Amino acid sequence: MAKHGADELSCRSGSLDGEGRASEDRSLLRQRLAVQELIDTEVSYLHMLQLCASDIRSRLQQLPQGDLDVLFSNIDDIIKVNSRFLHDLQETASKKEEQVQLVGNLFLEFQEELEQVYKVYCASYDQALLLVDTYRKEPELQRHIQGIIEAVVPQAGSSGLSFLLVIPLQRITRYPLLLQKILENTVPDASAYPVLQRAVSALQDVNTNINEYKMRKEVASKYTKVEQLTLRERLARINTHTLSKKTTRLSQLLKQEAGLIPRTEDKEFDDLEERFQWVSLCVTELKNNVAAYLDNLQTFLCFRPHEYSLDIPEGPAVQYCNLARDLQLEAFLTFKQRLEGLVWQPLCSLAKALRGPQNLIKKRLDKLLDFERLEEKLLEVGSVTYQEEAARHTYQALNSLLVAELPQFNQLVVQWLGQILRTFVTLQRDLAKQVLQRAEGSMAQLPHHHVPEPAFRKLVEDALGRTSNQLRSFQETFEKVLPPPTTQPLLPGSERQAQALLSRYGPGKLYQVTSNISGTGTLDLTLPRGQIVALLQNKDTKGNSSRWLVDTGGHRGYVPAGKLQLYHVVPSAEELRRQVGLNKDPRCLTPEPSPAPAPSIPTVNQVIAVYPFVARSSHEVSLQAGQPVTILEAQDKKGNPEWSLVEVNGQRGYVPSGFLARAQSPVLWGWSLPS
Repeated sequence: MAKHGADELSCRSGSLDGEGRASEDRSLLRQRLAVQELIDTEVSYLHMLQLCASDIRSRLQQLPQGDLDVLFSNIDDIIKVNSRFLHDLQETASKKEEQVQLVGNLFLEFQEELEQVYKVYCASYDQALLLVDTYRKEPELQRHIQGIIEAVVPQAGSSGLSFLLVIPLQRITRYPLLLQKILENTVPDASAYPVLQRAVSALQDVNTNINEYKMRKEVASKYTKVEQLTLRERLARINTHTLSKKTTRLSQLLKQEAGLIPRTEDKEFDDLEERFQWVSLCVTELKNNVAAYLDNLQTFLCFRPHEYSLDIPEGPAVQYCNLARDLQLEAFLTFKQRLEGLVWQPLCSLAKALRGPQNLIKKRLDKLLDFERLEEKLLEVGSVTYQEEAARHTYQALNSLLVAELPQFNQLVVQWLGQILRTFVTLQRDLAKQVLQRAEGSMAQLPHHHVPEPAFRKLVEDALGRTSNQLRSFQETFEKVLPPPTTQPLLPGSERQAQALLSRYGPGKLYQVTSNISGTGTLDLTLPRGQIVALLQNKDTKGNSSRWLVDTGGHRGYVPAGKLQLYHVVPSAEELRRQVGLNKDPRCLTPEPSPAPAPSIPTVNQVIAVYPFVARSSHEVSLQAGQPVTILEAQDKKGNPEWSLVEVNGQRGYVPSGFLARAQSPVLWGWSLPS
């Protein structure tokens, strides 16, 4: 009986051992099938990516390049990473006993790379879907796209682009599920079990980080948009909510400035922002300098000395003209085009790329003020509303994004800036080399081609110095003989009024109206152009210096100060004749700066105009300084000698006699007039 019981127990134990081994075999089989599923699906997935990147993208070339960049994003980077991952995954098949552990280690090894490439693709996925929606609104374009996709990937069906674009998102979210399936069919005491646990946790973290990055990018895209709004549109956006938010932020900022509440310190971000501002300043300064350089270059190209006739039939001057023409039409023009394409346009694009981060940094300050206020509320009350919690998350998302991406952005901008500067230097070097090559043949025919460079430099400096001295001397002489700023002559009949003002207030207080004045106020005067007035006070009763109190000799009132200029008293004809008689030197007929004596009217008919004169009516005629004038009558119809009837360029009219002088005066500055 006892023997029979022992046999029964032995049978049961064997049966249990057999069932355990069978269960382990089933788990091992499911484990291997799960691993094989991972490898097989990875092969299919990579094949689909390659179809998208090669066949489909190449056939959609009618779409703008910007659209293709958004649709396919960084799919090439994903293909590179997953190709290496698949290669290593397939190599684990040769080591059956260690394959599961090798698979877990492989995921841990590729964790960071997978996160980096997939977070970029996932962040642009929503924007790609928006493009797909716009294509659906154009039936012809949609049919073309659908035909291409069905020809390459028939299983896409009517979903078309949407089916292809979502594949990378589905794959990265499926990795933790595949690993979990392998883990569930691995015995806990196996050496691969803890490795698989870490791999599952790592891939779950990858998906969490991708979602967080996608959320931060969505927040950033909201605030990086640069909208060109009119004042009306900006005012339309103002409401009680926005006013309340801005008032609260301003109050928070004032409290911090006054030291009533502490300010949140973030040295890491402050250092990054300082670096960014420095980089932005460099880009702005370089852009301004290149813009000025291009303006000067354009001015230089507009100056064409080779087109002027030098009346020199042959010799070095002709060689210079040929060389200048060749350089201006080819070398300098090509240089300008290359400069605009290789330096200016990339620089403008770089400056435009800075606007997004600049807006984010400004918006971060606003969100930081909100965050600090909500942190105070949390400490005091212990809870916040749903909207306030969303505001806290917005600041955290902005701050995390800036801290993560500003270092890379700053580095890229510095590299881009350096490349632009190197390109600019290379263009300058190429221009100098090209000019020297073109000028080599012409230089041999120039007079000083045999002179060594130091001696030639000294020769040029001496020539420039002599020319500079001559120009300076000419300028000084010209300033001495140049007539002073002229005033409009008095109208006939107003001399008595001007003389009364002169005797009462003196010459320093007399002003002349430069344009007609229409008074609008009670104390404002209405005066014609050329009216002489005396200044009483250079401001009104409210201290406004743009309105002066003046006396016309009959009325007092206010006039705009900008329509008055100091009046230079013109001596009478008798005084001028008396002054001319005191000095027999004909050159003294040229007026001095102040006062301005004018030469007497000659007895001959042919004279020249000493001063410019602007006609104010059809009875007068305009003059230019130095213009030949023919006197018809040396007085007006009333016999007044201060006005003369003259003929200028076929036109007849009256001009002030004091504005005329003899034409037989010696020529100034040693220049000879043409015959």
